[in-house]
Amino acid sequence: MKKTVATESASRLIDQRIQDLGDWRGKVLAKVRALIHAADPEVVEEWKWMGTPVWSHDGIICTGESYKSAVKLTFLKGAALEDPAGLFNSSLDGNARRAIDIHEGDKINEAALKALIRAAVVLNLESKSQPKASRAKRKRAD
Repeated sequence: MKKTVATESASRLIDQRIQDLGDWRGKVLAKVRALIHAADPEVVEEWKWMGTPVWSHDGIICTGESYKSAVKLTFLKGAALEDPAGLFNSSLDGNARRAIDIHEGDKINEAALKALIRAAVVLNLESKSQPKASRAKRKRAD
């Protein structure tokens, strides 16, 4: 069973992660968090998988992992998103996910990142509004 921390607690845990990092990674995580909220004021913050910040709106938009040499934004449905600015630079071979690795000193294309966030929200909303085929119908189609 998946465990999700309540939104208020998740936000506090993300605050704590940013503070604990205390270096360029904390600043980058804080910056992308602010951009995510600016792009989607209705975004929900979650804390999943034993310590991963997650931003959702009718489904996961992206996660924000911090590593020694990068802050990684992983978009759950990134392969289905248009990326005209070429932000995706990691996990490019998968069928679903795409990621943006941000390294120390990298400049964030704020407008392009916000557009990508908005596109991920639209994709989640569209996916939610489409009825799913029942198992019986899928089996018959096979």
